[in-house]
Amino acid sequence: MKCFPVVACLAVCAVGVADDWPQWGGPQGDIVWREEGIVDQLPAAGSDGLLPRVWSVPVGEGYSGPAVANGRVYLTDRQAGPRTERVLCVDAETGKEVWKTEYPSRYTISYPAGPRATPVVHDGLVYTIGAVGQMLCLNAETGEEVWKKDFQTDYGTKLPIWGMAAAPLVDGDRLITLVGGADGALMVAFDRTTGKEVWRALDDPAIGYAPPVIYEFGGRRQLIVWHPSAVSALDPESGKIIWEHRWAIRSGLSIPMPRKSGDHLFCTAFYNGPLMLRVGADGAEQVWKGSSNSERNTDGLHSIMPTPWVSDSHIFGVCSYGQLRGLNAKTGERLWETLDATGSGRWWNAFIIPHEDRFFLHNEQGDLIIAHLTADGYEQLSRAKLVEPTRRVQRRMTIWSHPAFAMKSVFARNDKELVRVSLAK
Repeated sequence: MKCFPVVACLAVCAVGVADDWPQWGGPQGDIVWREEGIVDQLPAAGSDGLLPRVWSVPVGEGYSGPAVANGRVYLTDRQAGPRTERVLCVDAETGKEVWKTEYPSRYTISYPAGPRATPVVHDGLVYTIGAVGQMLCLNAETGEEVWKKDFQTDYGTKLPIWGMAAAPLVDGDRLITLVGGADGALMVAFDRTTGKEVWRALDDPAIGYAPPVIYEFGGRRQLIVWHPSAVSALDPESGKIIWEHRWAIRSGLSIPMPRKSGDHLFCTAFYNGPLMLRVGADGAEQVWKGSSNSERNTDGLHSIMPTPWVSDSHIFGVCSYGQLRGLNAKTGERLWETLDATGSGRWWNAFIIPHEDRFFLHNEQGDLIIAHLTADGYEQLSRAKLVEPTRRVQRRMTIWSHPAFAMKSVFARNDKELVRVSLAK
């Protein structure tokens, strides 16, 4: 199997102000854009063929997306020359640098092109996790270090082949994250202000890449951890296991965030395909499951990176070779597919962000698309180039970083620049 980076397909459940995007997944961690007063059609492109920018600032390599909070934008990147990772903070109105924090980081992972996990900003602190497991807690105003951890040194973490990708999850006074450490430390909860360990859980050497997420099932808050051996539900306060559904994931490719709809939980993997569970307060049972004899000729939804959208009736997502598909959520039956939004090739993808009665899609070619996704299919409403793809993968150029939607704008990056584009009416 060829190697590829894992996008920080990451979300947390902290709540921010309405026009912020303080983590991958937005203020409510559900990857929904709720601002009003947004354009129906994308602006006309400039002479360079790109959407007109409010500003553009140079950055280094990286797969992490930006976080926007309290008038500032936070991003991580890598400087290849001195072999350092950086946390950057710029003014959201002007793009002017506010501060930057650098630290040495020696990569031993495949696709060594920068951090994967998007920063998390909460209550005056910003949390970042680098590609090889260096976690920082910084003062969001000044960039000064509050505390830090090194997963390899502190926990004996054996890095997954594509590095650490899942952003941490803020839950009250706890910061919960994948660590992949020894002695039952696959998941660890830290005191978010001091870095002191609160609890550890799950004894499994395979880390995976999917972000942890907290959902309520049967009136009970459950921390959902999808790792390469199982879908596990933990008590967020104690780390104790509530239930587990064993599911061996080929090549450790547990990546897209698990999605909840009602009492159902949906996961999708590149090789293994889709899984739908019915979840209660104390357990889960399989409703349906996909299968495939070939990674190319798939039956349902075999997503590599982007998190699908799931409702009670439908699932919309991108399959293994770029097929944007609609599925019947109750049965897993495929209703339609199209390549119009993506293109065709191994690991081709697009991120899907609902907004009001339509969706914004950001594909790996750097296109931003407004479209309707329904039971009947895909209807493109508007399309323009947001950023140029800068990373070569299998003889094509790609951009695998999830944008942020805040301040009636989209904030996006590639390996050369971070941009803000206004989408206000």
